[in-house]
Amino acid sequence: MTPAILWWIAVGAAVLAELVTGTFYLLMVALGLAGGAIASHLGVGPSGQFVAAALVGGGAVAAWHWHRRRLQAAEPATGSNHDLLLDIGQQVDVTAWDARGRALVHYRGAQWQARWAAPAPAQTGRLTIRALDGNELLLGPSSS
Repeated sequence: MTPAILWWIAVGAAVLAELVTGTFYLLMVALGLAGGAIASHLGVGPSGQFVAAALVGGGAVAAWHWHRRRLQAAEPATGSNHDLLLDIGQQVDVTAWDARGRALVHYRGAQWQARWAAPAPAQTGRLTIRALDGNELLLGPSSS
């Protein structure tokens, strides 16, 4: 049995383990093992095969990790995602803020706790709901 066949068996085992566990990173490891198999087919020695497997697998894991981080950073937080919370963008009237920077506002037929969420100083009057933090409205100035 040639070293290339052993590498391909390891690739198959890693893919099978990924299918059983659902850990996508195992596919990246399988790519690294495939890199070792290809290096073996190219006639590279055993140490070169392991280096190729480590570089390809480690690079694939790092690239996938970077890609996931970038996607998570691009997604808006649930509390400020207009697609999930239809209250965002609606307007409420604030008559006064208390000493803690909170206000009670009447919205959708109930009293809601509200907090100022803009960088500018808190204002009274007609304000826009920017996000929700639990059951608390985060308000900012109206755009119009």
